[in-house]
Order: sequence, then C-alpha cells, then structure tokens
Amino acid sequence: MTHSGTAGPARGPVIGILFFDGVEELDAVGPWEVLSFWAAHVAAGAPRTLAISPDGRAVRCAKGLTVSADHSRDDAPGLDVLIHPGGQGTRALAGDREHLDWLRARAAATPITASVCTGSLVLAAAGLLTGRRATTHWRSLGRLAEADPGIDVVHDARFVDEGSVVTSAGVSAGIDMALHLVARLDGAAAADRVRRGIQYEPGRG
Repeated sequence: MTHSGTAGPARGPVIGILFFDGVEELDAVGPWEVLSFWAAHVAAGAPRTLAISPDGRAVRCAKGLTVSADHSRDDAPGLDVLIHPGGQGTRALAGDREHLDWLRARAAATPITASVCTGSLVLAAAGLLTGRRATTHWRSLGRLAEADPGIDVVHDARFVDEGSVVTSAGVSAGIDMALHLVARLDGAAAADRVRRGIQYEPGRG
C-alpha cells in the first residue's frame, strides 16, 4: 500500500565510469569498488555507479577482462561525477574527435570530471586541463606536458584536485582518488569507513 507523502530514498550522486577497449582494469575497477561500496554500505542516500562504454556494448580490457556496460555515451543519464580511466585504449581516444566532443560536452554539464592514469591524456586532448594542475602515471608525465604546455604537471602526487577536475597518478592511485571523491561527496568519516570496509591499508605490512 502506498502512503501519500512518504518519500523514497534520497537521490544520491550518479557516478559514471567509462569503460573502453584497452582500458586498464584496475584504473576503472578500483574506483568502481570504492564508490560502489560507499553506495551500498555507507552513503545515506542512494548513489549509483554506472558503467559507460562508447557504444553501450561490452568492452575487452587491457589484460583480457570483458566488462558489460549499463549505458552508451549517448544514452547515459546526467552525471555528478565522470571518471575516465587510462590504459592502452587512450591512445586512440585522444585522437577521436567524436569522443573528445562528447567529453567536453559532458564535462561542461558534470560537476566533477576525473581521470585515472593516462586518462588525463584524453582530458588534455579535449582541452580540459589547460591552466590547471594535473598528474598522470609517472611514465607519462612528459607526454602530459607535451600534450598541452598550458598544464602545470605535478610530479609525485597520488592525485590532484582542481575543483571540477581531478586527476590521479597510475593504476592503484585511482583508489586513493576515489576515496578522496567519497570524502568530497560525503565527508572524511565516510571515506574512512569505505577504506576500512574494503581493507585498503597502503603502506602497512
């Protein structure tokens, strides 16, 4: 029976993680684990984490993992956070005009656009990092500087928060960045509960 005036769960942030052929598995799945654990076990509202692929079909990741998608780029709902991972597939995406146009349009309508590892090279190709501090995998710091001389490339940082754009270093650094995003969205205590819940304890034996 429905009672008038009874509200359902409060809508939480909608987070989209982009999957594409050649994406580095942990770049995408690390943040997915953090944000999905937060949504399921910590957040007071009802956040959603969605897998987006260019055409809505399954993708084959860099090391062979196949991942299905919830949405294509074109039919994905409005997002509060968009995360663009890295991996071998970013080489093609950085030169894909259709993808870069989509990324610019999405970034303009999304409060936080984030990248993991060489995903920052695609953000740079879209012009989203000009005049900002940013980082990437240590092996690609020079490539990031070459991609756009207007970027203030940060060395030796796990992630760099520039407000509407957040970039992280390579692979496992995406977990640190995702915990930071939880802290931004829901506070430091929530981020610590997620960290403990997934037993992520960097630097401990």
